Amino acid sequence: MLFWHNQPEPYHQHSTASYIRDALAPFLKHEEERHATENGAKWSPFQYVLCAATSPAVKQQEETLTYLNQGQSYEIRMLNRKLVEYTDISSKYVKSIVRVVFHDRRLQYTEHQQLEGWRWNRPGDRILDVDTPLSVGVVEPRAHPLQLNTIEFLWDPVKNASVFIQVNCISTEFTPRKHGGEKGVPFRIQIDTFTQNEHGEYLEHMHSSSCQVKVFKPKGADRKLKTDKEKIDKKSHQDREKYQSSHETTMLTECSPWPDAPNLGSTNNTPSPHLVPSSSPQDTQLWLQLHRFSPYCRLFSRFSGADLLKMSREDLIQICGPSEGIRLFNTIKGRCIQPRLTIYVCQQQARNQPQTKPGGGEVYHALYLEDLTLGDLSEKIALLYSVTPQQISHIYRQGPTGIHILVSDEVREVLVVGVVGSVSIGE
Repeated sequence: MLFWHNQPEPYHQHSTASYIRDALAPFLKHEEERHATENGAKWSPFQYVLCAATSPAVKQQEETLTYLNQGQSYEIRMLNRKLVEYTDISSKYVKSIVRVVFHDRRLQYTEHQQLEGWRWNRPGDRILDVDTPLSVGVVEPRAHPLQLNTIEFLWDPVKNASVFIQVNCISTEFTPRKHGGEKGVPFRIQIDTFTQNEHGEYLEHMHSSSCQVKVFKPKGADRKLKTDKEKIDKKSHQDREKYQSSHETTMLTECSPWPDAPNLGSTNNTPSPHLVPSSSPQDTQLWLQLHRFSPYCRLFSRFSGADLLKMSREDLIQICGPSEGIRLFNTIKGRCIQPRLTIYVCQQQARNQPQTKPGGGEVYHALYLEDLTLGDLSEKIALLYSVTPQQISHIYRQGPTGIHILVSDEVREVLVVGVVGSVSIGE
């Protein structure tokens, strides 16, 4: 689950950072007064600012709400509070991952199904896009073809950067009944930032922030913001004091890191194939990823092994849906599921390497596939040989005459027909 503070974090004002002061001017006065009396508060190194106005129809002590237009480019300013003075970052760049996720807990339970339904109804479209030509200081922007609601990029924390994003879904697309923009479901924009570890991988989590938004059809956000202002202006002065002032920009507030973030999938951890009551929440996350339940990692981010083992079959079906709920229940209880295919693989020995099997010959390992896909095969081979799936570039089937056949989803029937020979890994 996502956790966030109801009030924006303080922002340290630098005399040489006019760019930052301009972005945060509406917030500095009250925030600095409030936090001046707090002791022991630790500031995070980064601050993210969405350049879109907040709604004035939000009561005090509640989280801000920002309206966006579908498909319009909005700037997110990536600010380093400590600027050049910040020396805890060993690498030149940091990596930020931006996501659009559901705010309502009801939809968080079925997020995977909701996004798959949107993909089916909008083939070829993305929920979140990056507007590269408008972005400044952003390096290697990427949008994963299978993660429609996620983008990632690198940026230099010494130099402030700006990324422009476009949200292409609207809030009413996920409501049971189509009422109109004001009745749509709220989303969250979350940013997770990582720095490099000793191996040069962006796995060390540094900071996470998010904000609440609603997305309207083009021009709908402007009309809704105008309506909110008119409604508040009609209230008495005493009633208006119960509501927040509208600001031209939105400060993202600190939250927990996304459970699917890279630091939670570090290759230094070896997940156990069995879930036990003593499993920690982190072990439970790794177990879910190992058994292909990654879409539900965020939902069960606080669950220990004992918590998950207590859940009934009906509970899991209600949360994950009939298909995945039954599969998760059977996996938790250790029930054997008949694999669709069993293949045998061996690691090719070097010519000068001694045989590992007494009496000569090669040692084969059995792999059980539930899905006849190249991805499932790659994951099983990677787990067997203690490598990451990204290290496996190609998989070949060795035929009876010694030829090597490249395995792909299109030719996966090769695995089913004939005698299975050794499978070599092309790295």
